[in-house]
Amino acid sequence: MSHDRYGLGRVVGVDDDVAVLVDFGTETYRINAPYTKLVKL
Repeated sequence: MSHDRYGLGRVVGVDDDVAVLVDFGTETYRINAPYTKLVKL
């Protein structure tokens, strides 16, 4: 995944279609739906 602010990351978890956990290397962020700033690569 790629995020406008955080860069390249990897999805490591999904919270009941409400949010995803994305590991960006240095930190892991919980990103809430809708995922407008995430781009699947």
